[in-house]
Amino acid sequence: MLNMFNKKSLRIFLLLALVLSLTLTGCQNNNEVLDESSTEEAVNETIQVVDEDETIVLAGKRHLAPGEEDGYYCSSILYVWEPLIRQGKNGEPLPSLAEDWEMSEDGKEWIFKLREGVTFHDGQVFNADAVIANFDRMSLGIKPSSYYPLDIDSHYPGLVSYEKIDDYNIKLVFDESKPTQLYRMINWGSAIYSPENFDEEGNFNGIAMGTGPFKIVDNQKDDYVLLERYEDYWGESAKAKSIKVRSIPDVDTRYSALKAGEIHGTLDLDSLTPALAEELKKDDNFLIAESKSTMIRFLVTNGELEPFNDIRLKEAISLALNRQDIVDIVYFGYGSPTTNILNYSTPFYKEYPVEENMERAKELAKEVLGEERLETEFLINGNDPTQKTEAELIAPWLAEIGIDVTIQPMEYSVLRERLKEGDFGFARLQQGLSNGEPSTIFRRFMLTSGDHNKNYSLGYDIEEVNNLMESANKELDVNNLETIYDKVQELSTTTYPVFPLFNDVNIMGYSNKLSNYNAELYGLELPEVEWTK
Repeated sequence: MLNMFNKKSLRIFLLLALVLSLTLTGCQNNNEVLDESSTEEAVNETIQVVDEDETIVLAGKRHLAPGEEDGYYCSSILYVWEPLIRQGKNGEPLPSLAEDWEMSEDGKEWIFKLREGVTFHDGQVFNADAVIANFDRMSLGIKPSSYYPLDIDSHYPGLVSYEKIDDYNIKLVFDESKPTQLYRMINWGSAIYSPENFDEEGNFNGIAMGTGPFKIVDNQKDDYVLLERYEDYWGESAKAKSIKVRSIPDVDTRYSALKAGEIHGTLDLDSLTPALAEELKKDDNFLIAESKSTMIRFLVTNGELEPFNDIRLKEAISLALNRQDIVDIVYFGYGSPTTNILNYSTPFYKEYPVEENMERAKELAKEVLGEERLETEFLINGNDPTQKTEAELIAPWLAEIGIDVTIQPMEYSVLRERLKEGDFGFARLQQGLSNGEPSTIFRRFMLTSGDHNKNYSLGYDIEEVNNLMESANKELDVNNLETIYDKVQELSTTTYPVFPLFNDVNIMGYSNKLSNYNAELYGLELPEVEWTK
């Protein structure tokens, strides 16, 4: 039967089948999406003049304020807490609660000038004492989080001391030069809360009290969090008086709620699938907001097992992947193909050629496998329908180089456990960049001792990388440090700690009744969102 088709025709046939599969997956659990007439009626009924004091209702796939058990209590995209250093649109560090800073000549000391005239939501004054209280809390140990671990050693490696100079100046002292410390402190690295917000163990004793333009007035776990404009905010006031952010885990249900007018917009990661975003574009009552994302999507192989630890097979796998097809077919063009482990949201990111060469891939694989075929499992997150479609696209490419995979959807917690035990061949993962400092990623994935290296059974052990990162620890000149990071990025594209597929894109949908719905690297410019006048 296969002989009736040439290779190009067969490929087109398979891709069309996958597109159809993805489109049906995005709609199969959604009667309102399939019934266009009823959807249009529901939307038309909601088009009316709105009260500017009416609560704006948004929704994401997860609860964005996990609460007291979470190290941050809530996501940064709610604008409840603020960091000392925030992230600019190009990933650069910008002033927030710290309005200025100075590094010593040897790079071991940093002095931060704090913003005056700032109060927390509980009325406490923001000053050096408040910042020291937050560092004291971090010093008590790692606090787990739904987002990124609150870990002083990760955000402030080599920190020797932190001290108050006066009411609005603090000093950090490190054991080695830290010329890029500002990047580590971006957003999650320097979150600040009221000093009255913690118990003796550093856990939250109630609702998070930050300094942001919104404060939390009600938080119902796995249901919604209600935000209210903080009238005493030090900066420009939020435009909306109140915003409710609902938790709607199923993407089809979120889409239906948006079309029916039950919510006015989506936010957070994966708030809409690309297929549903394309559907939403067909309706003039809605718009799409998009931006670069801090998320990168990638494959891992079990590098602790033969033959996956053979560099020739790793190169073959990388060359067999048509990353552009993945982006175009599965994600409708929302994404940027890459072989670089570092996400494109940091200024240190460097672009490398993305090569696909199936003939060369076959040659390399045959050197390793000979005439034998390798059978293994391909683990995916069963709660992400696009991963299944993506895996079904990748599987024939792997088969062409002699690797036959069985796709196994499962709960993410089970998948992580299988990775740690080394009970897999392939797995599909993703990783966000918590700050703009590349070493955050390099150390976790590429150091021999890296936690992801061990927990994902990557088996990655490149002495040159270990030495480069050791040199980076001691480097004072940012230009020299950038050269080191360029080399580590290059090594990631040729030694394959993982197989990057593409840099993600944030996609959010919203009603035309809202204005200033501007996507950011991580989330949405929530204080700017308002009713259309």
